[in-house]
Amino acid sequence: MIGTVKKVVGERGFGFITAEDGQEYFFHRSGVDSSLSFEQLAAGERVSFDVERSDKGPRAAHVRAA
Repeated sequence: MIGTVKKVVGERGFGFITAEDGQEYFFHRSGVDSSLSFEQLAAGERVSFDVERSDKGPRAAHVRAA
Protein backbone atom coordinates (compact mmCIF):
# COMPACT_ATOMS: atom_id res chain seq x y z
CA MET A 1 0.00 0.00 0.00
CA ILE A 2 0.97 3.63 -0.40
CA GLY A 3 0.24 6.31 2.18
CA THR A 4 1.33 9.47 3.93
CA VAL A 5 2.77 9.69 7.41
CA LYS A 6 0.14 11.48 9.46
CA LYS A 7 1.94 11.70 12.79
CA VAL A 8 5.12 10.42 14.43
CA VAL A 9 5.43 10.17 18.22
CA GLY A 10 9.20 9.79 18.35
CA GLU A 11 9.65 9.61 22.10
CA ARG A 12 7.16 6.71 22.28
CA GLY A 13 8.32 4.94 19.12
CA PHE A 14 5.16 4.87 17.01
CA GLY A 15 3.12 6.79 14.50
CA PHE A 16 0.20 6.71 12.09
CA ILE A 17 -0.05 6.47 8.31
CA THR A 18 -3.06 7.49 6.24
CA ALA A 19 -3.34 5.15 3.25
CA GLU A 20 -4.54 6.27 -0.17
CA ASP A 21 -7.86 4.53 0.53
CA GLY A 22 -8.42 6.76 3.59
CA GLN A 23 -7.74 4.06 6.19
CA GLU A 24 -5.43 4.99 9.06
CA TYR A 25 -2.78 2.51 10.19
CA PHE A 26 -0.69 2.42 13.35
CA PHE A 27 3.01 1.62 12.96
CA HIS A 28 5.74 0.89 15.47
CA ARG A 29 9.42 1.75 15.07
CA SER A 30 10.13 -1.99 14.79
CA GLY A 31 7.98 -2.04 11.62
CA VAL A 32 10.11 0.56 9.81
CA ASP A 33 12.41 -0.93 7.15
CA SER A 34 16.16 -0.61 7.73
CA SER A 35 16.42 1.52 4.56
CA LEU A 36 14.43 4.25 6.35
CA SER A 37 15.28 5.91 9.66
CA PHE A 38 12.44 6.09 12.18
CA GLU A 39 14.09 9.13 13.78
CA GLN A 40 13.95 11.02 10.46
CA LEU A 41 10.33 10.22 9.56
CA ALA A 42 8.10 13.27 9.53
CA ALA A 43 4.45 14.05 8.88
CA GLY A 44 3.68 14.42 5.19
CA GLU A 45 6.21 11.86 3.92
CA ARG A 46 4.99 9.36 1.34
CA VAL A 47 5.68 5.75 2.28
CA SER A 48 4.81 2.28 1.12
CA PHE A 49 3.97 -0.46 3.57
CA ASP A 50 2.44 -3.87 4.09
CA VAL A 51 -0.55 -4.48 6.31
CA GLU A 52 -0.34 -7.15 8.98
CA ARG A 53 -2.78 -8.38 11.59
CA SER A 54 -2.17 -7.64 15.24
CA ASP A 55 -4.16 -8.25 18.40
CA LYS A 56 -5.34 -4.62 18.18
CA GLY A 57 -6.30 -4.71 14.51
CA PRO A 58 -4.45 -4.11 11.25
CA ARG A 59 -1.16 -2.22 11.38
CA ALA A 60 1.52 -1.07 8.98
CA ALA A 61 4.68 -3.16 8.66
CA HIS A 62 7.78 -2.98 6.45
CA VAL A 63 7.35 0.80 6.17
CA ARG A 64 9.70 2.15 3.49
CA ALA A 65 10.12 5.17 1.26
CA ALA A 66 7.55 5.31 -1.55
